[in-house]
Amino acid sequence: MMTIDLALQSDIYLNYLAIVGGVLGFAGMVLGVMTIFGKDVSSIWRTYRGWLIMIPLVMGTIFLGRTAVIVGVALLAIFGFKEFARATGLYDDWWLTGLVYLGIIALAVASFVTDPRLGYPGWYGLFMSLPAYVAGAILLIPILRNRAKGQLQQVALAVVGFIYFGWMFSHLGFLANTKYAYGYILYLVLAVEINDIAAFTCGKLFGKRKLRENISPNKTIEGSIGAICVSLIIPWLLWFSFPHFEPWHLVLTGLIVGVGGQLGDLVISYIKRDIGIKDMGAVIEGHGGILDRVDSMIFVVPIFFHVVRWVHGIR
Repeated sequence: MMTIDLALQSDIYLNYLAIVGGVLGFAGMVLGVMTIFGKDVSSIWRTYRGWLIMIPLVMGTIFLGRTAVIVGVALLAIFGFKEFARATGLYDDWWLTGLVYLGIIALAVASFVTDPRLGYPGWYGLFMSLPAYVAGAILLIPILRNRAKGQLQQVALAVVGFIYFGWMFSHLGFLANTKYAYGYILYLVLAVEINDIAAFTCGKLFGKRKLRENISPNKTIEGSIGAICVSLIIPWLLWFSFPHFEPWHLVLTGLIVGVGGQLGDLVISYIKRDIGIKDMGAVIEGHGGILDRVDSMIFVVPIFFHVVRWVHGIR
């Protein structure tokens, strides 16, 4: 169980605290030197300031324990869905958006309560079955309102919003119930961000061929391959996160992050391109909205969760 006392005693948590603190400090020094030598790094400074806010929030939430993680993930899912609803025009329909919010809250409750049959924290059966109940309830809303015109698009948006931004992402909160919660959660957060940076950097250095030019013109095949290669290395460097993993588990974990992270980013990219916006929001300086920051995790988290459950169980 994640608690403040366990965080202070956890070598995994303390190692990650040292890693991210060191990386932030080093990046700040590099940017400072570049500024002194007259380089225009103003845009990078904005991104860096965003990290100076986000990283302490993430590490602080995990430090506070299981309840804080589950609530924090639920809040991210709620505000992420809110950005999606505003961008797509669904936000004005409070019947459907309200039901999605209730569904996300129900996911948090299922992640928090004890399974009545097994006595374990986290009601896995309810968590896994909630999409059927919430999607069914969403489909009933037009009947309750006696409406037909224009309802298919609204209902479809609400179902996609709940499944993608709510249920899939909420697997991260359920991981707080596992024995290796610190290793799983901290690894996913760090590895996904490194995957994003690797894709961008490799694309800038080696990119020639477009990956999906109609969806994200700046992404390249070379950048994608580079990100996958980097993601395959990271599990070996951070093996302390999951000491029970065998070598082939590390390879699989690297592929999940390397491929899944890019798929999540591309999904949000085609949604934004379809509705004609650059960012989902502007809540994070230099990063855009909540979805612009967590999009790469949405595919990674549920795939990692169920692979771990299949191989090792989630207790």
